[in-house]
Amino acid sequence: MRILIATDKFKGSLTGPEVAASLAAGLDGHRVDTVPVADGGEGTVDAAIDVGFTEHRATVSGPTGEQVEARFAVRGGEAVIEMAAASGLDVLPGGTLAPLTASSRGTGELIRAALDTGCTRITIGVGGSANTDGGAGVLVGLGARLQDAAGTAIADGGAALADLANIDLSGLDPRVASCEIVLAADVDNPLLGVRGAAAVFGPQKGATSADVERLDAALAHFVDVLSTAVPAAADHVAAPGAGAAGGVGFAALVLGAHREPGTVVVQRLTDLTAKIAEADFVITGEGSLDEQSLGGKAPIGVAKAAIAAGVPVVAVCGRTTLDDTTLREAGFAAVYALSDLEPDVQKSMAGASGLLRQIGTTINADAERLTQGVTP
Repeated sequence: MRILIATDKFKGSLTGPEVAASLAAGLDGHRVDTVPVADGGEGTVDAAIDVGFTEHRATVSGPTGEQVEARFAVRGGEAVIEMAAASGLDVLPGGTLAPLTASSRGTGELIRAALDTGCTRITIGVGGSANTDGGAGVLVGLGARLQDAAGTAIADGGAALADLANIDLSGLDPRVASCEIVLAADVDNPLLGVRGAAAVFGPQKGATSADVERLDAALAHFVDVLSTAVPAAADHVAAPGAGAAGGVGFAALVLGAHREPGTVVVQRLTDLTAKIAEADFVITGEGSLDEQSLGGKAPIGVAKAAIAAGVPVVAVCGRTTLDDTTLREAGFAAVYALSDLEPDVQKSMAGASGLLRQIGTTINADAERLTQGVTP
């Protein structure tokens, strides 16, 4: 029997490839193929490297100005970068949130590093960002100058945009104009307002209600000033995905990017559809299978592709908050959760590899029934 494992990371515990390897250790007697998947955020670079992209590294500005080393992937003229590697919550010094001052500058520098390799197509996986700066930092990282009324460069971060008086794009890297930029983002939020970057995602980055109001007003001011330099900028404020990654989606759209769902981008990179077609059944999953998963996370994308190919699909997860009816409606023939084996969350996360091997053994025993459409 041919089994395809297409799993995302178990955040805080195992990477997608580590999850797959642990499961595969329990699947004796079958041909097991693995392909990492992601929703366009963290894990996207790993997925690209797994299918033949080459790993590159660049030292860039972290979200609060410190230097960080960020990985990206290159194949031919195409690069894949992860915003989280340069401007993410996980690279904040000491994990201290900085909702007003965190910047996306490093992501702009990472784009420039990809351009330096000769790439003419860059996919930006967004997710896990620490900033709410409308992508102003991205523009600075690419050579733009953001100045106050005295002609002095403003500070990094969303709050400082309130001081913005002029944007000089004369130093913007000219290679951007001839580069195809793909914004890999599942969220469809606009930049401003009650569904905007500050209101919806700011609290996740440490913003208080007062901070949210301040950031939203600063972003609106940023749009007004940027529209002087780029008149069409205002057209992108309400575009789906403009509010992604603290508004980096907005800056990317202004630079000419087009948005694609992150799961679709990763499926294309990994040629997932063709690999599913060759399998007898598919195993997918992520750390927490919940309501957010239903919004377009990687396991749901895999499940949809498997259903379209007529191939049974099961999910593995650390835990699930979804009821059996919802899981069946999502297309899963069965769901195996680590919490069923080890209810203590900390022990489950620490021992995830061994628990996944046990689940692999259980799936091995259920494999024949799964391919016949019988629920274990």
